[in-house]
Amino acid sequence: MINFLANPMRFKKFANIVTPLFGLLAFFFISSGLYFGLFNSPEDQLQGHSVRIMYVHVPAVIIGMGAYAGMAIASLLAYIWRHPLSDELARALALPGAAFTALGLITGSLWGKTSWGTYWQWDGRMTSTLILLFLFIGYMAVWSSVDDKKRAARIAGLVAMVGSINLPIIKFSVDWWNTLHQTSSYSMPDAPGLPSSMALPLALMALGYTFFLGWVVLNTVLNSIADAQVQRKKPTVSTTKMEKL
Repeated sequence: MINFLANPMRFKKFANIVTPLFGLLAFFFISSGLYFGLFNSPEDQLQGHSVRIMYVHVPAVIIGMGAYAGMAIASLLAYIWRHPLSDELARALALPGAAFTALGLITGSLWGKTSWGTYWQWDGRMTSTLILLFLFIGYMAVWSSVDDKKRAARIAGLVAMVGSINLPIIKFSVDWWNTLHQTSSYSMPDAPGLPSSMALPLALMALGYTFFLGWVVLNTVLNSIADAQVQRKKPTVSTTKMEKL
């Protein structure tokens, strides 16, 4: 499958089919998640209605981490198989991944103010998530500052791959250090879980964010392919001068 989609024309045909579908699914799941989160889930006994921030905050952080993981994997594939589309895919994941991470940090600080009485604490999860945002920014800065795009892709790919060590730190920080964040509600064997009225909007929002991320990334890569095709069709400077002579 990877080799099949590595061809730009085959990728373009595939993306032209699934991209509109991703957009529709993103709209459906996010709309449904917001409805169930706002109107069909209970308020918390202690936090009141502010607990509904969770439905935006938690999926945003998860999808931000997923975007970075995808960026690191795509960079690894580019290093191994030298597929230019892998670099483009990694690059396309950076901006929406940073946006989801920033959204997670902002909504988390708002939720923290209502729950803990403070917008920010330098605990393990908050700090490692902030580092994730800086990694996204650093990755994009490499692409912007290095003129040679092949060299930029190599350096940015290293940033993505080395920075992926931060992902398990974010995940397990609540288990390794004393933190304001609670431990996982699902992944641990003795985790308490969530009632279905709260788990449903969380799942819907996570699905919606995932399809939205896919929609943005595929559109970005399609635009990159189109730009590359336009550049190839442009005559070189020397050819233009020869035609004038």
